[in-house]
Amino acid sequence: MQVYLVGGAVRDALLGLPVHERDWVVVGATPEQLAAQGYTPVGQDFPVFLHPESHEQYALARRERKTGPGYHGFQFQAAPDVTLEDDLRRRDLTVNAMAQDQDGRLIDPYGGQRDLGQKLLRHVSEAFVEDPVRILRVARFAARYWPLGFRVAPETLALMRRMVESGEADALVPERVWAETVRALAEPAPEAFFEVLRACGALAVVFPELDRLWGVPQPARWHPEIDTGVHVMLVLKAAARLTDSARIRFAALTHDLGKGTGDRSRWPSHHGHEERSVALVDALCERLRVPVDFRELAVLAARWHGLCHRALELRASTVVDLLERLDAFRRPERFAECLIACEADFRGRAGMGERAYPQAEYLRVARAATAAITLPEAERTAVSGAEFGRRLHARRVEAVKALPRPDAPSD
Repeated sequence: MQVYLVGGAVRDALLGLPVHERDWVVVGATPEQLAAQGYTPVGQDFPVFLHPESHEQYALARRERKTGPGYHGFQFQAAPDVTLEDDLRRRDLTVNAMAQDQDGRLIDPYGGQRDLGQKLLRHVSEAFVEDPVRILRVARFAARYWPLGFRVAPETLALMRRMVESGEADALVPERVWAETVRALAEPAPEAFFEVLRACGALAVVFPELDRLWGVPQPARWHPEIDTGVHVMLVLKAAARLTDSARIRFAALTHDLGKGTGDRSRWPSHHGHEERSVALVDALCERLRVPVDFRELAVLAARWHGLCHRALELRASTVVDLLERLDAFRRPERFAECLIACEADFRGRAGMGERAYPQAEYLRVARAATAAITLPEAERTAVSGAEFGRRLHARRVEAVKALPRPDAPSD
Protein backbone atom coordinates (compact mmCIF):
# COMPACT_ATOMS: atom_id res chain seq x y z
CA MET A 1 0.00 0.00 0.00
CA GLN A 2 1.37 3.40 -1.02
CA VAL A 3 -0.02 6.77 0.10
CA TYR A 4 0.39 10.00 -1.89
CA LEU A 5 -0.46 13.64 -1.20
CA VAL A 6 -2.43 14.88 -4.22
CA GLY A 7 -4.23 17.80 -5.78
CA GLY A 8 -4.50 21.27 -4.34
CA ALA A 9 -2.03 20.79 -1.50
CA VAL A 10 0.73 19.90 -3.98
CA ARG A 11 -0.26 22.68 -6.36
CA ASP A 12 -0.38 25.44 -3.76
CA ALA A 13 2.85 24.33 -2.07
CA LEU A 14 4.64 24.63 -5.41
CA LEU A 15 3.14 28.11 -5.83
CA GLY A 16 4.33 29.11 -2.36
CA LEU A 17 0.75 29.57 -1.16
CA PRO A 18 -0.70 28.45 2.18
CA VAL A 19 -2.03 24.88 2.18
CA HIS A 20 -5.36 24.78 3.99
CA GLU A 21 -6.31 21.14 3.53
CA ARG A 22 -4.63 17.96 2.35
CA ASP A 23 -6.09 15.08 0.35
CA TRP A 24 -4.47 11.69 -0.08
CA VAL A 25 -4.69 8.86 -2.58
CA VAL A 26 -4.06 5.27 -1.53
CA VAL A 27 -2.71 2.86 -4.16
CA GLY A 28 -2.65 -0.92 -3.82
CA ALA A 29 -5.22 -1.29 -1.07
CA THR A 30 -8.82 -2.37 -0.55
CA PRO A 31 -11.61 -0.79 1.50
CA GLU A 32 -11.36 -3.66 3.93
CA GLN A 33 -7.68 -2.99 4.55
CA LEU A 34 -8.30 0.67 5.34
CA ALA A 35 -11.24 -0.14 7.59
CA ALA A 36 -9.09 -2.67 9.44
CA GLN A 37 -6.56 0.09 10.16
CA GLY A 38 -9.21 2.30 11.75
CA TYR A 39 -10.11 4.54 8.77
CA THR A 40 -13.75 5.68 8.72
CA PRO A 41 -15.62 5.27 5.39
CA VAL A 42 -17.45 8.43 4.26
CA GLY A 43 -17.65 8.12 0.45
CA GLN A 44 -21.01 7.36 -1.12
CA ASP A 45 -20.07 6.96 -4.80
CA PHE A 46 -16.52 5.63 -4.33
CA PRO A 47 -14.28 4.62 -1.42
CA VAL A 48 -13.23 7.67 0.62
CA PHE A 49 -12.08 7.39 4.23
CA LEU A 50 -11.15 9.68 7.10
CA HIS A 51 -7.82 9.09 8.82
CA PRO A 52 -8.35 7.89 12.39
CA GLU A 53 -6.16 10.65 13.86
CA SER A 54 -5.83 13.56 11.40
CA HIS A 55 -9.36 13.12 9.93
CA GLU A 56 -7.96 14.06 6.52
CA GLN A 57 -9.49 12.40 3.47
CA TYR A 58 -7.92 9.30 1.99
CA ALA A 59 -9.40 8.01 -1.28
CA LEU A 60 -8.61 4.75 -2.96
CA ALA A 61 -7.05 5.26 -6.39
CA ARG A 62 -9.76 4.86 -9.00
CA ARG A 63 -10.58 4.82 -12.67
CA GLU A 64 -13.82 6.20 -14.04
CA ARG A 65 -15.83 5.61 -17.19
CA LYS A 66 -18.59 7.73 -18.68
CA THR A 67 -21.87 5.83 -18.86
CA GLY A 68 -24.48 8.56 -19.30
CA PRO A 69 -25.08 12.30 -19.75
CA GLY A 70 -24.26 14.94 -17.16
CA TYR A 71 -22.02 14.47 -14.15
CA HIS A 72 -23.90 11.60 -12.55
CA GLY A 73 -23.30 9.28 -15.50
CA PHE A 74 -20.03 7.71 -14.31
CA GLN A 75 -18.90 4.26 -13.34
CA PHE A 76 -16.02 4.11 -10.88
CA GLN A 77 -13.54 1.32 -10.35
CA ALA A 78 -11.36 1.32 -7.23
CA ALA A 79 -9.09 -1.72 -7.01
CA PRO A 80 -5.53 -2.56 -5.89
CA ASP A 81 -4.35 -2.68 -9.53
CA VAL A 82 -5.35 0.95 -10.23
CA THR A 83 -2.14 2.98 -10.55
CA LEU A 84 -1.43 6.48 -9.35
CA GLU A 85 -1.18 7.61 -12.99
CA ASP A 86 -4.65 6.14 -13.64
CA ASP A 87 -6.05 8.15 -10.76
CA LEU A 88 -4.34 11.40 -11.78
CA ARG A 89 -5.47 11.01 -15.40
CA ARG A 90 -9.14 11.41 -14.42
CA ARG A 91 -8.53 14.83 -12.84
CA ASP A 92 -9.57 18.07 -14.47
CA LEU A 93 -6.44 20.22 -14.80
CA THR A 94 -2.76 19.36 -15.04
CA VAL A 95 -2.01 21.63 -12.08
CA ASN A 96 -4.37 19.46 -10.01
CA ALA A 97 -2.94 16.17 -11.33
CA MET A 98 0.31 16.11 -9.39
CA ALA A 99 1.23 13.98 -6.39
CA GLN A 100 3.94 13.77 -3.79
CA ASP A 101 5.17 10.54 -2.22
CA GLN A 102 6.04 10.07 1.44
CA ASP A 103 9.65 11.06 0.73
CA GLY A 104 8.55 14.39 -0.76
CA ARG A 105 9.27 13.35 -4.37
CA LEU A 106 7.03 15.05 -6.96
CA ILE A 107 5.14 12.80 -9.35
CA ASP A 108 3.93 14.77 -12.34
CA PRO A 109 2.96 12.58 -15.31
CA TYR A 110 0.88 15.23 -17.11
CA GLY A 111 3.01 18.37 -16.96
CA GLY A 112 1.38 20.21 -14.09
CA GLN A 113 4.60 21.80 -12.87
CA ARG A 114 5.33 23.05 -16.38
CA ASP A 115 1.86 24.61 -16.58
CA LEU A 116 2.33 26.24 -13.19
CA GLY A 117 5.47 27.86 -14.56
CA GLN A 118 3.62 28.98 -17.68
CA LYS A 119 0.60 30.05 -15.58
CA LEU A 120 -1.84 27.98 -17.62
CA LEU A 121 -4.98 26.15 -16.59
CA ARG A 122 -4.89 23.21 -18.99
CA HIS A 123 -7.02 20.04 -19.10
CA VAL A 124 -5.34 16.70 -18.46
CA SER A 125 -7.03 14.70 -21.23
CA GLU A 126 -10.06 14.53 -23.51
CA ALA A 127 -11.90 12.89 -20.61
CA PHE A 128 -12.39 16.47 -19.41
CA VAL A 129 -15.48 16.71 -21.64
CA GLU A 130 -17.26 13.98 -19.70
CA ASP A 131 -18.07 16.16 -16.68
CA PRO A 132 -19.80 19.53 -17.27
CA VAL A 133 -19.01 20.68 -13.72
CA ARG A 134 -15.43 21.05 -14.91
CA ILE A 135 -16.49 24.09 -16.93
CA LEU A 136 -17.46 25.79 -13.68
CA ARG A 137 -14.38 24.52 -11.85
CA VAL A 138 -11.98 25.91 -14.46
CA ALA A 139 -13.74 29.27 -14.24
CA ARG A 140 -13.48 29.15 -10.44
CA PHE A 141 -9.77 28.37 -10.55
CA ALA A 142 -9.40 31.33 -12.90
CA ALA A 143 -11.07 33.52 -10.26
CA ARG A 144 -8.55 32.27 -7.71
CA TYR A 145 -5.35 32.53 -9.72
CA TRP A 146 -6.09 35.41 -12.12
CA PRO A 147 -4.18 37.91 -9.95
CA LEU A 148 -1.10 35.67 -10.24
CA GLY A 149 -1.26 35.92 -14.02
CA PHE A 150 -2.92 32.57 -14.75
CA ARG A 151 -5.08 32.16 -17.84
CA VAL A 152 -7.08 29.29 -19.33
CA ALA A 153 -5.10 27.47 -22.03
CA PRO A 154 -6.59 28.18 -25.49
CA GLU A 155 -7.11 24.49 -26.20
CA THR A 156 -8.94 24.04 -22.90
CA LEU A 157 -11.17 27.02 -23.59
CA ALA A 158 -11.92 25.53 -27.03
CA LEU A 159 -12.80 22.21 -25.39
CA MET A 160 -15.14 23.97 -22.96
CA ARG A 161 -16.78 25.74 -25.89
CA ARG A 162 -17.34 22.40 -27.62
CA MET A 163 -18.97 21.06 -24.46
CA VAL A 164 -21.37 24.00 -24.37
CA GLU A 165 -22.20 23.66 -28.07
CA SER A 166 -22.88 19.94 -27.65
CA GLY A 167 -25.37 20.66 -24.85
CA GLU A 168 -23.27 19.13 -22.08
CA ALA A 169 -23.58 22.31 -19.99
CA ASP A 170 -27.37 21.94 -20.07
CA ALA A 171 -26.98 19.02 -17.64
CA LEU A 172 -25.68 21.31 -14.87
CA VAL A 173 -28.12 21.34 -11.97
CA PRO A 174 -28.88 24.45 -9.91
CA GLU A 175 -27.20 23.24 -6.73
CA ARG A 176 -23.86 22.65 -8.46
CA VAL A 177 -24.02 25.93 -10.35
CA TRP A 178 -24.64 27.86 -7.14
CA ALA A 179 -22.06 25.90 -5.15
CA GLU A 180 -19.32 26.78 -7.64
CA THR A 181 -20.58 30.35 -8.04
CA VAL A 182 -20.59 31.19 -4.35
CA ARG A 183 -17.08 29.78 -4.00
CA ALA A 184 -15.95 31.85 -7.01
CA LEU A 185 -17.50 34.99 -5.53
CA ALA A 186 -15.21 34.60 -2.52
CA GLU A 187 -12.07 34.32 -4.65
CA PRO A 188 -9.63 37.22 -5.22
CA ALA A 189 -10.87 37.93 -8.80
CA PRO A 190 -14.53 36.82 -8.95
CA GLU A 191 -15.06 38.65 -12.22
CA ALA A 192 -12.76 36.13 -13.94
CA PHE A 193 -15.29 33.37 -13.19
CA PHE A 194 -17.94 35.11 -15.27
CA GLU A 195 -15.51 36.25 -17.97
CA VAL A 196 -14.33 32.66 -18.53
CA LEU A 197 -17.89 31.35 -18.61
CA ARG A 198 -18.78 34.01 -21.16
CA ALA A 199 -15.70 33.22 -23.27
CA CYS A 200 -16.76 29.58 -23.65
CA GLY A 201 -20.48 30.32 -24.06
CA ALA A 202 -21.55 28.81 -20.74
CA LEU A 203 -22.68 32.13 -19.23
CA ALA A 204 -25.68 32.18 -21.57
CA VAL A 205 -26.64 28.73 -20.28
CA VAL A 206 -26.26 29.19 -16.53
CA PHE A 207 -26.63 32.99 -16.15
CA PRO A 208 -28.63 34.25 -19.16
CA GLU A 209 -29.69 37.34 -17.17
CA LEU A 210 -26.04 38.38 -16.96
CA ASP A 211 -25.01 37.29 -20.42
CA ARG A 212 -27.53 39.55 -22.13
CA LEU A 213 -25.99 42.67 -20.51
CA TRP A 214 -23.05 42.70 -22.93
CA GLY A 215 -23.80 44.96 -25.88
CA VAL A 216 -26.36 47.01 -23.94
CA PRO A 217 -25.25 50.69 -24.01
CA GLN A 218 -25.50 53.17 -21.14
CA PRO A 219 -25.23 56.99 -21.18
CA ALA A 220 -21.58 57.95 -21.62
CA ARG A 221 -21.98 60.82 -19.15
CA TRP A 222 -22.51 58.39 -16.27
CA HIS A 223 -20.78 55.35 -17.74
CA PRO A 224 -17.63 56.05 -19.75
CA GLU A 225 -17.29 52.28 -20.29
CA ILE A 226 -20.68 52.39 -22.13
CA ASP A 227 -21.30 48.62 -22.20
CA THR A 228 -23.44 47.32 -19.32
CA GLY A 229 -21.68 43.95 -19.21
CA VAL A 230 -18.32 45.69 -18.89
CA HIS A 231 -19.80 47.90 -16.16
CA VAL A 232 -21.04 44.93 -14.12
CA MET A 233 -17.61 43.30 -14.25
CA LEU A 234 -16.03 46.58 -13.08
CA VAL A 235 -18.59 46.71 -10.26
CA LEU A 236 -17.70 43.16 -9.20
CA LYS A 237 -14.01 44.05 -9.22
CA ALA A 238 -14.75 47.11 -7.10
CA ALA A 239 -16.79 45.00 -4.69
CA ALA A 240 -13.90 42.56 -4.37
CA ARG A 241 -11.64 45.46 -3.36
CA LEU A 242 -14.15 46.71 -0.80
CA THR A 243 -15.19 43.46 0.89
CA ASP A 244 -14.54 39.73 1.21
CA SER A 245 -18.25 39.04 1.57
CA ALA A 246 -19.62 36.78 -1.18
CA ARG A 247 -23.10 38.03 -0.30
CA ILE A 248 -22.23 41.67 -0.99
CA ARG A 249 -20.36 40.71 -4.14
CA PHE A 250 -23.44 38.84 -5.39
CA ALA A 251 -25.60 41.91 -4.78
CA ALA A 252 -23.11 44.04 -6.71
CA LEU A 253 -23.08 41.53 -9.55
CA THR A 254 -26.86 41.42 -10.00
CA HIS A 255 -27.87 45.02 -9.31
CA ASP A 256 -28.37 46.03 -12.96
CA LEU A 257 -29.95 42.92 -14.51
CA GLY A 258 -32.98 44.95 -15.62
CA LYS A 259 -30.93 46.89 -18.15
CA GLY A 260 -30.87 43.77 -20.31
CA THR A 261 -34.65 43.66 -20.73
CA GLY A 262 -35.51 47.32 -21.36
CA ASP A 263 -36.97 48.94 -24.47
CA ARG A 264 -34.17 48.90 -27.04
CA SER A 265 -35.64 51.92 -28.82
CA ARG A 266 -34.92 54.00 -25.69
CA TRP A 267 -31.28 52.98 -25.29
CA PRO A 268 -29.03 54.19 -23.75
CA SER A 269 -31.73 55.23 -21.27
CA HIS A 270 -32.88 52.55 -18.83
CA HIS A 271 -35.85 54.07 -17.07
CA GLY A 272 -37.41 51.67 -14.59
CA HIS A 273 -34.57 49.19 -14.71
CA GLU A 274 -34.53 48.92 -10.91
CA GLU A 275 -37.97 47.27 -10.78
CA ARG A 276 -37.08 44.98 -13.66
CA SER A 277 -33.84 44.08 -11.90
CA VAL A 278 -35.74 43.01 -8.78
CA ALA A 279 -37.91 40.63 -10.80
CA LEU A 280 -34.87 39.14 -12.52
CA VAL A 281 -32.94 38.77 -9.26
CA ASP A 282 -35.92 36.95 -7.77
CA ALA A 283 -36.17 34.64 -10.78
CA LEU A 284 -32.42 33.90 -10.81
CA CYS A 285 -32.39 33.17 -7.08
CA GLU A 286 -35.42 30.92 -7.39
CA ARG A 287 -33.86 28.97 -10.25
CA LEU A 288 -30.47 28.48 -8.59
CA ARG A 289 -31.93 28.05 -5.08
CA VAL A 290 -29.86 30.91 -3.75
CA PRO A 291 -29.96 31.32 0.06
CA VAL A 292 -32.45 33.83 1.42
CA ASP A 293 -29.83 36.20 2.88
CA PHE A 294 -28.13 36.52 -0.52
CA ARG A 295 -31.46 37.08 -2.22
CA GLU A 296 -32.72 39.73 0.20
CA LEU A 297 -29.56 41.83 -0.03
CA ALA A 298 -29.45 41.54 -3.82
CA VAL A 299 -33.08 42.69 -4.08
CA LEU A 300 -32.39 45.72 -1.88
CA ALA A 301 -29.34 46.74 -3.91
CA ALA A 302 -31.15 46.23 -7.22
CA ARG A 303 -34.17 48.30 -6.18
CA TRP A 304 -32.56 51.15 -4.28
CA HIS A 305 -29.02 51.69 -5.59
CA GLY A 306 -30.14 54.59 -7.80
CA LEU A 307 -31.73 56.45 -4.91
CA CYS A 308 -28.69 55.79 -2.71
CA HIS A 309 -26.50 57.41 -5.37
CA ARG A 310 -28.73 60.52 -5.20
CA ALA A 311 -28.78 60.65 -1.39
CA LEU A 312 -27.09 64.06 -1.19
CA GLU A 313 -29.77 65.58 -3.44
CA LEU A 314 -32.81 64.12 -1.69
CA ARG A 315 -35.21 65.94 0.60
CA ALA A 316 -34.99 64.93 4.25
CA SER A 317 -38.35 63.13 4.04
CA THR A 318 -37.14 61.08 1.08
CA VAL A 319 -33.94 60.19 2.95
CA VAL A 320 -36.03 58.84 5.84
CA ASP A 321 -38.28 57.00 3.37
CA LEU A 322 -35.17 55.41 1.87
CA LEU A 323 -33.83 54.34 5.28
CA GLU A 324 -37.16 52.76 6.11
CA ARG A 325 -37.38 50.95 2.77
CA LEU A 326 -33.85 49.63 3.31
CA ASP A 327 -35.03 48.39 6.75
CA ALA A 328 -32.05 50.27 8.15
CA PHE A 329 -33.49 50.54 11.67
CA ARG A 330 -34.30 46.86 12.18
CA ARG A 331 -31.48 45.38 10.05
CA PRO A 332 -28.49 47.75 10.42
CA GLU A 333 -25.94 45.11 9.37
CA ARG A 334 -27.73 44.41 6.10
CA PHE A 335 -28.16 48.16 5.52
CA ALA A 336 -24.38 48.56 5.87
CA GLU A 337 -23.84 45.73 3.37
CA CYS A 338 -26.20 47.36 0.89
CA LEU A 339 -24.23 50.59 1.07
CA ILE A 340 -21.04 48.71 0.22
CA ALA A 341 -22.76 47.19 -2.83
CA CYS A 342 -23.89 50.67 -3.85
CA GLU A 343 -20.38 52.03 -3.43
CA ALA A 344 -19.07 49.24 -5.64
CA ASP A 345 -21.63 50.23 -8.30
CA PHE A 346 -20.55 53.87 -8.04
CA ARG A 347 -16.86 52.98 -8.36
CA GLY A 348 -17.42 50.35 -11.07
CA ARG A 349 -17.12 52.77 -13.94
CA ALA A 350 -14.19 53.37 -16.24
CA GLY A 351 -11.72 55.76 -14.60
CA MET A 352 -13.80 56.21 -11.45
CA GLY A 353 -12.54 53.41 -9.23
CA GLU A 354 -10.94 55.77 -6.69
CA ARG A 355 -13.61 58.46 -6.51
CA ALA A 356 -15.07 59.43 -3.16
CA TYR A 357 -18.57 58.17 -2.35
CA PRO A 358 -19.83 60.50 0.41
CA GLN A 359 -23.39 59.27 -0.11
CA ALA A 360 -22.68 56.16 1.95
CA GLU A 361 -21.31 58.07 4.92
CA TYR A 362 -24.19 60.56 4.76
CA LEU A 363 -26.74 57.73 4.89
CA ARG A 364 -24.86 56.08 7.75
CA VAL A 365 -24.90 59.37 9.69
CA ALA A 366 -28.59 59.86 8.87
CA ARG A 367 -29.40 56.42 10.19
CA ALA A 368 -27.40 57.00 13.37
CA ALA A 369 -29.15 60.32 13.95
CA THR A 370 -32.62 58.83 13.52
CA ALA A 371 -32.29 55.30 14.91
CA ALA A 372 -32.62 56.27 18.57
CA ILE A 373 -35.56 58.65 18.07
CA THR A 374 -38.82 57.60 19.70
CA LEU A 375 -41.94 59.19 21.12
CA PRO A 376 -42.48 59.96 24.80
CA GLU A 377 -44.25 57.20 26.73
CA ALA A 378 -47.47 59.19 27.10
CA GLU A 379 -47.60 59.92 23.39
CA ARG A 380 -46.82 56.31 22.46
CA THR A 381 -49.76 54.98 24.46
CA ALA A 382 -52.17 57.68 23.29
CA VAL A 383 -51.98 57.17 19.51
CA SER A 384 -52.76 54.33 17.16
CA GLY A 385 -50.11 52.29 15.38
CA ALA A 386 -50.50 54.20 12.12
CA GLU A 387 -50.40 57.57 13.85
CA PHE A 388 -47.38 56.45 15.88
CA GLY A 389 -45.58 55.65 12.63
CA ARG A 390 -46.44 59.04 11.12
CA ARG A 391 -45.22 60.96 14.17
CA LEU A 392 -42.02 58.92 14.43
CA HIS A 393 -41.37 59.48 10.72
CA ALA A 394 -41.86 63.24 11.17
CA ARG A 395 -39.36 63.39 14.04
CA ARG A 396 -36.84 61.46 12.00
CA VAL A 397 -37.28 63.91 9.14
CA GLU A 398 -36.55 66.83 11.48
CA ALA A 399 -33.38 65.08 12.67
CA VAL A 400 -32.18 64.61 9.08
CA LYS A 401 -32.92 68.26 8.27
CA ALA A 402 -30.54 69.27 11.06
CA LEU A 403 -27.65 67.27 9.60
CA PRO A 404 -24.86 68.96 7.63
CA ARG A 405 -25.02 67.76 4.06
CA PRO A 406 -21.79 67.24 2.11
CA ASP A 407 -21.55 68.31 -1.49
CA ALA A 408 -22.20 65.70 -4.12
CA PRO A 409 -19.05 64.80 -6.09
CA SER A 410 -18.85 66.57 -9.43
CA ASP A 411 -18.96 64.43 -12.58
